[in-house]
Amino acid sequence: MSESYVFYQGDIVKEDDVKISVRSKAFNYGLGVFEGIRAYWDDEEEQLYGFKLKEHYERLKQSAKTVNLNFDLTVDQLVQGTIELLKKNNCRQTTYIRPIVYNDSLDIGPTLDNADVKVVMYTQPLNKYAGKSELSVGVTSWRRLSDNQLPPRTKATAAYLNSALAALETKRAGFDEAIFLTDTNHVCEGSGENIFLFKKGKLVTPSPADNILEGITRELVIKLAKEEMGLEVVERSVSRTELYAADEVFFSGTAMEVTPVVAVDHRTIGTGHEGEVCKKLKELFFGLTLGKNSKYAESCTPVYDK
Repeated sequence: MSESYVFYQGDIVKEDDVKISVRSKAFNYGLGVFEGIRAYWDDEEEQLYGFKLKEHYERLKQSAKTVNLNFDLTVDQLVQGTIELLKKNNCRQTTYIRPIVYNDSLDIGPTLDNADVKVVMYTQPLNKYAGKSELSVGVTSWRRLSDNQLPPRTKATAAYLNSALAALETKRAGFDEAIFLTDTNHVCEGSGENIFLFKKGKLVTPSPADNILEGITRELVIKLAKEEMGLEVVERSVSRTELYAADEVFFSGTAMEVTPVVAVDHRTIGTGHEGEVCKKLKELFFGLTLGKNSKYAESCTPVYDK
């Protein structure tokens, strides 16, 4: 097996050379933030394209600022470090990139002041995260964290215990994925993805006020729906039973991409199969992940020199 490399503190180093102490606050208290990024492989061109790198690192910097894990690396340095890491690991398939900013202080106590901030990034192959082309989902009894508990606009490592508990509950109940409600009983999102519904010619998605992570893929789906399909897109609070009556429901996210939901709480959605709106949005989405759509060319960063 070839050696694996990671980006650590601005340098490319062997993965085995990076050590995190059992005393680290990142391990003891989950004091960190992260991003999930994809790079798409094009067999025809033999090229790998980092997708929305700049946007992901802008959000990482904002997440770190929110929880007082500030670090000096710029967005451009992170983008360049990602390209170099993908090259060093000779990634020649669709790849997931995971940058993490964490508090590596070793003293006792879940404090964020005077943090010893570290930045690490690794890569791994990732094709279809969902494992299925159509999903059956259930509403979890766990509530989505609210803004005065743990900021939902950050991708905080600690927050994903909330997601893990929701996913565990719904998968044990026979579903593929979970849907969170807010404390006010409005639809929020999945355990790691945003949600859309289509009804009466309108595309509807929960608003940022409902404690969602403002997803980068979500933003792109909204843009594609408006500009390429001419759909009206409404961001508002959504009631649970609205999902049952929707013509279509689907998820969006970096890992999840665009994936249809065909049943919610054992209620069939629409025809019970992927709807035409989701299908078209998915085609548009994948059509621009490899840099072939000149209108969205800035979304793709080629990795290998030609």
